[in-house]
Amino acid sequence: MLAVPNGQADRDWLVEQRFRAVLEVLDGSPVGEVAVRYGVSRQSIYNWKAKYQTGGVDALRAVSSRPRTSPTRVPAEVEALACEMRRAHSLWGARRIAFELAQSGVTSAPSRATVHRILVRNGLIRAQEQRHRRKYRRWQREAPMHLWQLDLVGGIYLADGRECKMLTGIDDHSRFVVIAAVLAVPSGRAVADAFLKAMRAYGVPSEVLTDNGKQFTGRFTRPRPAEVLFERVCRENGITTRLTRPFSPTTTGKIERWHQTLRRELLDASGPFTDLPTAQAAIGEWVHTYNHSRPHQALDMATPASLFRPNAQPEPLKVTTDLPAVSDVAAIPGSPTVEPDPVPGLVLASSAGAVEFDTVISASGQLSVAVHRIKMGAQRAGQLAHVWVDEYSIHILLDGRLVKTMPSNLDAEDLHQLRMRGARPAGPPPAGRSSQKAGVLAADAVIEIDRAVGNNGALILLKHRLKVGAELSGKRVTLRLDGHLIHVVHDGVLVKTLPSPIPADERGKLRGARIATTQLPPPAAGPISVQRKVPADGVVMVARQNIRIGRTYAGQIVTIHVEDTHFRVTLNGAELSIHARKTQHPVRRWKAKIHAPRI
Repeated sequence: MLAVPNGQADRDWLVEQRFRAVLEVLDGSPVGEVAVRYGVSRQSIYNWKAKYQTGGVDALRAVSSRPRTSPTRVPAEVEALACEMRRAHSLWGARRIAFELAQSGVTSAPSRATVHRILVRNGLIRAQEQRHRRKYRRWQREAPMHLWQLDLVGGIYLADGRECKMLTGIDDHSRFVVIAAVLAVPSGRAVADAFLKAMRAYGVPSEVLTDNGKQFTGRFTRPRPAEVLFERVCRENGITTRLTRPFSPTTTGKIERWHQTLRRELLDASGPFTDLPTAQAAIGEWVHTYNHSRPHQALDMATPASLFRPNAQPEPLKVTTDLPAVSDVAAIPGSPTVEPDPVPGLVLASSAGAVEFDTVISASGQLSVAVHRIKMGAQRAGQLAHVWVDEYSIHILLDGRLVKTMPSNLDAEDLHQLRMRGARPAGPPPAGRSSQKAGVLAADAVIEIDRAVGNNGALILLKHRLKVGAELSGKRVTLRLDGHLIHVVHDGVLVKTLPSPIPADERGKLRGARIATTQLPPPAAGPISVQRKVPADGVVMVARQNIRIGRTYAGQIVTIHVEDTHFRVTLNGAELSIHARKTQHPVRRWKAKIHAPRI
C-alpha cells in the first residue's frame, strides 16, 4: 500500500495523474468515462488536454491563483494596532475599535466588518452560538430635557459589608447621565433631595419616567393610595410623571442598559469601596468620562455631552417647606457644585426713548398712538387704557392687565412728539418685546400671545385649530410657545399643556406675539372637578375609567373630583364614594351631557 505523498512528491504525483488521464483521452477513450475513473469533471479533462497540447507535461502543474499584489489589504501595522486595542480593552467590539482607529489618525481606517475579520483571523473573538434576540419597540424623545428616566440600583458595596443603593437618571434623548447619587438609605426623602439637586444643576425636565417603586409612587400604598414626596415635588414643579407597567423593565431600557455598562466597566473591577464618599467620587469620575469622552453607539458614536442641552434659564424650583437641606446628598457627578441660591428677579431693560401715557378708547373702539390705529373692540369704548411704547413694541394695559402687544413703527422723532403732548418717560416694559421686531428668533426662544377662546373651546393659530377645552370657552388666555409645546395660562395659573402645531420658523408670524420674560406659572393647586349625569346602569366614565356610582342616582348630575390617586364623588356637596384611580389619562370632557328627551 502506497503512503500518501506530501510536499513536492505530492505535486509530482498530481502531475502524473493528470498526464495519465490526458494519454487515455488521446488514445481514444471517451472523455466522460475518463472523468468518472479519475473523479473529476469533464471540463477538467478538457482543460488538462488543452494545457498538455500547449506546454507539455510542465503545463499540467497546479499554478497558484493568489494575486501578486493586494492593494486593498489592511497594512500589517494597522492590523497589529487593532489587535492591541482588543487585548487592552476586552469589552471593545469591532465598531468601537474601528472608531478608535479613525480617531487615532490612521489613514484609510478599516470598516467595522474588516476589523471583525481581523479579530477572527487572530483568534481574538470567541465563537458563540447564534441567539435570536427579542424584538422591542424602540423610541426616543426628539430633544433633550423632554424626558428623564430614573431608577434605583443596588450593588454598591462598602468595606464594612454594607450595600448602598444609587439613584440614577439619564436623559432620554442624549443618554446624558444627570443623576448618579449614592444613598446610604434609599428613602423617599433622599430620592427627592437628589432629584432636586439635579434639577438645580440642569433645569426642570418636562417629564420623568420611573418604575413603580415606593420611592417614586404611592399608587400601590395600602390601605389606600397616597401621594409620596417624589410625586409632590413633580406636581409642584409642573413635571409630568410617567410609570411603567409592572414587570416591564424594558420600558426604562436606556437606564437599565446603562446600569449594565456601569457594573461591567467599573463596579465588577473595583470591588468594595472604603466608604460612601470614596464610592461617590469613583462613580462621579467614571460618569464624567461616560458623558464627555466615551462615544455611544446608539448616538452614532457621538458623546452624550455633545447632544445634551440643559435649560438655559431653569425655572425656579418649588420645594416643600418640610424638605431638608440638600447638603447631605452626594454631589451630581460630572457637574459643578450648585447651591440653592435664590432666583434673582428679571430686570427688563427699556428703550432710551420709551414713553407711557393714559388715553381713552374712542367710541368706535379704536386707540390712536401716533401713526398707529389700534382696534380694541366696540365693547371697550370709553375705557381708560395705559399705553407703553418704544421703537419696537406697543403694550396696552386695561386695569393694570396686559391685553395687547403689537410691533411699533415709531422712530425717535415720533416718541419725541408724544413726550411733547404729555407722555412721560417709561419705566420697565410690562412684557417682552414684540416677536416681529426681534429679528430671527432663536431655537429656544419662548414667545407669548393672548387669545380669546371660542364658544366651542378652540382657537385658531396660523390656520391651525387648537383645542383648548370647553371649560375655557369665552375666556381670554395666554399661550406660551416653548419648543414643541404650548402652555395655556389663565388668571396666572397653568391650565393645560398641549403639543404645538406651529413650526419654529413660523412663530414670528403670529400677530400680537411677544418674547416671554417671565417664568412659567405653576399649575392650579387642588383636584380637577368634572360633572357627569348618571345613566340607568349607574356607571360613568372619567379619564377612560369606569366609575360605578349606583343605579340609585340614575338621572342625577354628580360632581367628581379628579385627584392624583383617586376619584371623589359628591352630590350637592355630600360625598358619595371614593374610587382608586387606575389610569393616568388626562380629562377630556368636563361638563355633563344633557340629552333631549326622546319623543
